[in-house]
Amino acid sequence: MTLFLIAGEPSGDRLGAALMAGLKSLSPCVQFNGIGGPLMQAEGLDSLFPMEELSVMGLVEVLPKYFALKRRIAQAAQAVLTSGAQALVTIDSPDFCLRVAAIVKAARPEFPVIHYVAPSVWAWRPGRAAKMARVVDHVLALLSFEPPYMTAAGMSCDFVGHPVVSEPLATVEERAQMAGEGPLILALPGSRKGEVTRLAPVLGQVVARIKAVHPDARVALPTVRGVAGLVQDLTADWAIPPQIIQDAATKRAAFAAADVAIAASGTVSLELAANDCPMVIAYDMNPLTLWLMRRAALIDTVTLVNLVSDSRVVPEFIGPDCRADRIAPAVLRLLEDLGASQRDAMQLTMERLGRGGLPPGLRAAQSVLGFLGRKAVA
Repeated sequence: MTLFLIAGEPSGDRLGAALMAGLKSLSPCVQFNGIGGPLMQAEGLDSLFPMEELSVMGLVEVLPKYFALKRRIAQAAQAVLTSGAQALVTIDSPDFCLRVAAIVKAARPEFPVIHYVAPSVWAWRPGRAAKMARVVDHVLALLSFEPPYMTAAGMSCDFVGHPVVSEPLATVEERAQMAGEGPLILALPGSRKGEVTRLAPVLGQVVARIKAVHPDARVALPTVRGVAGLVQDLTADWAIPPQIIQDAATKRAAFAAADVAIAASGTVSLELAANDCPMVIAYDMNPLTLWLMRRAALIDTVTLVNLVSDSRVVPEFIGPDCRADRIAPAVLRLLEDLGASQRDAMQLTMERLGRGGLPPGLRAAQSVLGFLGRKAVA
């Protein structure tokens, strides 16, 4: 069996790699084509082009890259159709992936399409589920409350758990690498160039305010290869020079040892919760994109820990509120209470995401194989 997989950003690369490992354990002869990052490549994927070309977020931010992305969509769809694959598995990145799926379905309506990560129709734009059902047959959902939204739109769907619950945590030896005298602050300005460009200067100002209260504070900044050089440039004048981290072991150590994190919105809040690290969420984007998203929003929080735990304990500073004079006091409060105000919510989040069950990558692989088996019989 050959599957064509597409991931468009680092979080999708992690999902794809875990899925590939699960598929290989259940069906050792499986082969892969597609688009992915270093983790999927390590599992045996030869990426059609660099995944980083697709890591663009925001309605306005996409416009300058529109024609380049359109060419890549056409290239990817043609590669699917000529690959000999038995199915297409698209992983998150719906703006790119579902356009590829639409071209594939137009050419071959019977071709199975599986989408990994249900769209957050419970958060905004509920009509996306019905639109997606035109080109997607089966969905792998990360959150337990998502399948009914997908089945109501006409797709089959399995809750497979969130990969964060099975990702390795730091060993005692790894954690010891981050030992030091002062509090350790994690700065997480995102994995996309636009995010980093907007957030790094604000986080630098926050760090300066923290240093005024905690002169011995330390800063660690895990990042990814696509923006590492940009991060280096934008943090060169920070009041506390950050330890910039790219390798997985040191990142695990930093997440485990940190006293508090200042993070961009997204999956990273779940990684922090898995490591019992209290957090403040800060995020900024193009004002027009923010205005459009807020008009469409169905929820009052963007933080997954808040949503999954049915709490609002993680403070958020979004758009106009993404300012150092507002963020720094929240960070300092968490340092004072040692994160006690968030601990129960973080633990509940992990339970509801599947901690203690089968690894999500294996559950996702079972769902893919089960769906393809049912389709073959039908």
